[in-house]
Amino acid sequence: MHGRLDGPEKQRTDIRRTGIRCVNQSAGHQDAAGRLLAWYDRHRRDLPWRAPPFCPPDPYRVWLSEIMLQQTTVAAVEAYFRRFVARWPNLEALARAELDEVLHAWQGLGYYARARNLHKCAKTLVREHGGRFPDREEALRALPGIGVYTAAAIAAIAFDRPATAVDGNVERVVARLFAVEQELPRAKPALRRLAAGLTPHARPGDYAQAMMDLGATVCTPKSPGCGYCPLAGDCAALRAGTAADLPRRETRAARPIRYGIAFWTTRPDGAVLLRRRPESGLLGGMMEIPSTDWRDTRSGRRVLADAPAQADWQPMPGGVSHTFTHFRLELEIVSGVVKDWRRVAGVWTPVARLGEHALPSVMKKVVRHALAHSAG
Repeated sequence: MHGRLDGPEKQRTDIRRTGIRCVNQSAGHQDAAGRLLAWYDRHRRDLPWRAPPFCPPDPYRVWLSEIMLQQTTVAAVEAYFRRFVARWPNLEALARAELDEVLHAWQGLGYYARARNLHKCAKTLVREHGGRFPDREEALRALPGIGVYTAAAIAAIAFDRPATAVDGNVERVVARLFAVEQELPRAKPALRRLAAGLTPHARPGDYAQAMMDLGATVCTPKSPGCGYCPLAGDCAALRAGTAADLPRRETRAARPIRYGIAFWTTRPDGAVLLRRRPESGLLGGMMEIPSTDWRDTRSGRRVLADAPAQADWQPMPGGVSHTFTHFRLELEIVSGVVKDWRRVAGVWTPVARLGEHALPSVMKKVVRHALAHSAG
């Protein structure tokens, strides 16, 4: 975190802070943006994609970080981000990259459609926009992989437009600030309207990041730090004693379980068969250990008809479990050696080179399991 601003830097901050006014603000929250920005100037997080104070932000780094941070934590993203920008420091470099290279660099971040859209978006921006990002939300939303939240975040942070970026952190801050009792996700439209009413015309980019930082470091899901929150005097939930209970969420149904069989397919020299998943759908475009469709019920041995080649398929002990956002997957693993391997579609890869391919986490689990039991 940055320390307290002093001298000319503080003076410039004070000048910039004057004139803050919020769109459709309620009277009780007129000064909230000003207090939050003053707090942010002292306590802002030092993040690799964030421009230092008084330095213009790089839209490429803003965009890349916002895509990476979807459904992921800052701690998980920082190392990926640094490696990514070291390899592809700008849009033009990323647009020239092969998709497989991008997918490989993305391994472990999950939600691989983001990586495909990231690559597609870079190509679109270079081809149709001269390698420059639009600075308006509507134009940003027309680009691959950029939705309502990401467009608002880029417009605000990269171009200082008075756009309101509402992520989970911001939802939590606003729900507590206004004591919104309605459960998520039904409360989302109301929270978005309330958040928009607080967005200032001055320093909207800093304000957007301040709201994110507040939610991440002070107004946390559990045990919020109300005693040192810059908005404590405005917080209706704090006054009501309900801050730790908000936002409320609808009870989630248990994750369903899906089942499948993965085929550990080898040839006589030990090379392993990989194939590419279809571009659309879960893990689209990623390499995989060939597997059946993932079904709601166990399919039994009849699914061996879906095997990638003829072999004496033998079950391996145990299996692999993996949890996705909306379901849990249970994979049985069978192994077989293919003699007539030249007729088999896919990529034969020596075991020592499997790490060179963009394998999603669930397939890395399959590889580890198969190698452990093959060795045994």
